[in-house]
Amino acid sequence: MIQQLPMRDGYGKALLELCQRGEQILVLDADVAKSTRTVWVREQFPERFLDMGISEQDMVGTAAGLALSGVTPFVSTYGVFLAGRAWDQIRTTVCYNKLNVKLAGAHAGISVGPDGATHQALEDVALMRVLPQMTVLVPCDAEETRKATLAMAERPGPCYIRFGREAVPVITEADTPFEIGKARLCRAGEDAAVFANGAMVYEALQAAETLAGEGISVRVYDLHTVKPLDEEAILNAAAETGCLVTAEEHQEAGGMGSAVAELLAKKAPTPLELVAVKDCFGQSGQPGELMARYGLDCQGICAAVRRALARKK
Repeated sequence: MIQQLPMRDGYGKALLELCQRGEQILVLDADVAKSTRTVWVREQFPERFLDMGISEQDMVGTAAGLALSGVTPFVSTYGVFLAGRAWDQIRTTVCYNKLNVKLAGAHAGISVGPDGATHQALEDVALMRVLPQMTVLVPCDAEETRKATLAMAERPGPCYIRFGREAVPVITEADTPFEIGKARLCRAGEDAAVFANGAMVYEALQAAETLAGEGISVRVYDLHTVKPLDEEAILNAAAETGCLVTAEEHQEAGGMGSAVAELLAKKAPTPLELVAVKDCFGQSGQPGELMARYGLDCQGICAAVRRALARKK
């Protein structure tokens, strides 16, 4: 049976590892430490923790000042508030000055569930990837979130990582490779390729298994880095399979699917179907119900693969 853990657990574990190593980091949180798992740092390394209150804009400005002093700040709060409320500070104070600030958007995607549209970050990837200098990471499970957090600690400059609240299947292991900017091949296939990230990677693997029963061979990639994009992997998959699908827990406009579409339009026009939220806000409900309601599940991906295959010449 596959273990299930919240991705935020991986974030909290990585921060503890960095503190234990003696890295010069400070963890800033907007009064949601239990939700972001930064409470673990507050409890074990209180000198490395700052509770900034519910003041996301001030928190980013404070982080910028800390970065100028040589400290690596990790800014932690809900993704919808971090990317939305503090966008001007992230853009002008952090990115314009190429500051080494690490941003963590928790409770991302529609699977936040009963909290509803106000707390469901479905636009954060678009807001972050449009910013010059910004690295954007969307890991698929708790273990990959841990690795991604450690990797961005080592990467100079602004970085944004987003992860959900709900427990999701842990489909990577401690020795599973992770490199910023490099998509990970999860399953081989010849007829179509699915590029997924976040919780959608597991759904894509389930879809590939379902479609295999129909005689359809589907390749699955974990595209955990939205920026910088792994152009080589995408272009190779397009050339070798002839059609692609992207799957993400985000608005269709401006997200990972848009990034892939931009690349294909410029370098290799290829039939492409996007599995994402279609220009609407979410609603309250149980996570699984919402994922199915908005087509962000195994069945939604299967349908998209069939549409992509029908467009192949």
